[in-house]
Amino acid sequence: MDTYIVRQPILDSQRKVAAYEILYKEDVTSLYTERTTNFGVATAIEQFLTNMDGDRFLDGKTAFFTFTPSLLMKNIPKMFPPEKMVIQIDDNTIIHPVAQKIVYRFKKQGYRIAVQGFTFAPRYLGILDVVDMIKVDFKAQDASLENVVRVAHSFNKQVAAYNINSAAALEQAQALGCDYYQGSYVAEQKTHKVHRTDHLQSNFFQLMLAVTADEPDTDEIAAIISRDVTLSFSLIKLVNSAYFARRNRVKSVQQALVILGIGQLKQWIYLLSFKQDNGGVQDELIKISFQRGKFCEALVKFAPSVNLSPSEAYMLGMFSTLGTLMEVPLEQALGELPISDEIKLALTTGEGAAGHLFNVVTCYENADWAGMNQSAETLGIPSDVIARTYFECIEAVNEIWKGLQEPFAEQGG
Repeated sequence: MDTYIVRQPILDSQRKVAAYEILYKEDVTSLYTERTTNFGVATAIEQFLTNMDGDRFLDGKTAFFTFTPSLLMKNIPKMFPPEKMVIQIDDNTIIHPVAQKIVYRFKKQGYRIAVQGFTFAPRYLGILDVVDMIKVDFKAQDASLENVVRVAHSFNKQVAAYNINSAAALEQAQALGCDYYQGSYVAEQKTHKVHRTDHLQSNFFQLMLAVTADEPDTDEIAAIISRDVTLSFSLIKLVNSAYFARRNRVKSVQQALVILGIGQLKQWIYLLSFKQDNGGVQDELIKISFQRGKFCEALVKFAPSVNLSPSEAYMLGMFSTLGTLMEVPLEQALGELPISDEIKLALTTGEGAAGHLFNVVTCYENADWAGMNQSAETLGIPSDVIARTYFECIEAVNEIWKGLQEPFAEQGG
């Protein structure tokens, strides 16, 4: 059996990533029963703890895990320290008398408790005193949600709105004063408008295409950077920061390129062009760009029918968030780029082999295991490599991101 694990960001009211929910699936054909669910969670947690650095995977954030009664009784949450874990429970646990007692015990040990799919039925009210957070499903928006949120707040409970998969759902959740937001729509939202059209038409995307070429030309890259005073200033200031610990100050773009190298420069330029002072969703969206780029670049090696080089596959994933970052239609942003029609078609319509590759990546992000499996089978990508590749890409991007943040923190200080 193949185990699929993905993290989904949970944002606070300031639009900053506060935690990640760990979503899992043991096998895309498994029936959802207590037995297969227990086995799936146990396997997912075992893989999570033994095959990767959990803190690196979570980027230092808190983990939300859903536990069945059986797994609670086996003390599985004890694998995580209380400050790094929120125990998420659902109706199966609420109606289980022994599991309820165990939830109280974990609460006394310092764990936070979240109830998913809450309704004001008597069985839920009986455990309300131990609950820290109520997760409310906004997939089907209706008037009853207002009462749930209002009463939850009256009991001093935090409210997390999940299944925020549309603009209307986000608008309603914000109007009701929810404390946290989770869903496919909110994960790709911007903090405010980012107007980059002039920059897009000039150096930035010429530079991105130059650094992602199969054989980058350093002279061409230096010339492009030198034409843009903001990029030149940022790059030279970066390599002179404490992060690089240089004895002698770097005074030219050429020197800076030698120090950074093409691989690190590729990551830096994208961040420098969209970096926001307030972080939050904007930063998370840039990380999604990197993750998708890395994921596509890695998976294309297992998909011979996709007529893209690794660097082109990287651009397929990276440019997928461009419309949101620029607050223009994706078609408009892509229309100004000298990239292949196959990439443009894949991102705008999902068609072609490249479209299936991108669908594997986005379906995995959204825990759409059936959709992912269908596209993977179409491309002939072995199912056992997808989860492993995802973990490797997440850890690689987190390491890059850590390095990206430290120099900016030093410059800001």
